[in-house]
Amino acid sequence: MAKLYFQYSTMNAGKSTVLLQAAHNYRERGMECLLLTAQLDTRAGQGTIASRIGISEPAQTFDHETDLFALIATRLDHQEIACVFIDEAQFLSKAQVWQLARAVDDLGVPVMCYGLRVDFQGELFPGSAALLALADEMREVRTICHCGKKATMVVRQGPDGQALREGAQVQVGGNETYVSLCRRHWREAMGV
Repeated sequence: MAKLYFQYSTMNAGKSTVLLQAAHNYRERGMECLLLTAQLDTRAGQGTIASRIGISEPAQTFDHETDLFALIATRLDHQEIACVFIDEAQFLSKAQVWQLARAVDDLGVPVMCYGLRVDFQGELFPGSAALLALADEMREVRTICHCGKKATMVVRQGPDGQALREGAQVQVGGNETYVSLCRRHWREAMGV
């Protein structure tokens, strides 16, 4: 039975690594996968899912205008798909998460989403909020704060290394921009 999965965490927990490993396992058994990633994330190049440990795969991109149900249905008309993998799922819109749920329910294809749960201000991303509400199964991919506790939050750093308290919710970046922290150290960094 197909399900909608959401694997979430903070930055640098290995979400993309887990996604790429799972897709590899499907392909190793002769099953085709559809890999999707957010068009606005070009850190590894347009249409590439990449892990910090050096592995990557090409992927089709989506933006807020992409009808994911139609995209998956069209692909299924031409080729069998064993699973759909979505990286940077926090950038999905609420409507797109419903489209993915429909693909699971009506097309019978499993959809595995990987993304951040909260932004640098501790707020849910719209895509993550919808996935938390609609996913059949959820799993936290864990990483640690510098103190050794589980990191559940992330700060965005300015050029001076200090935590930023304001700004757009979406700013693509990596280790040079974001640091994963436990709630206590996030509160200290944000002055909350």
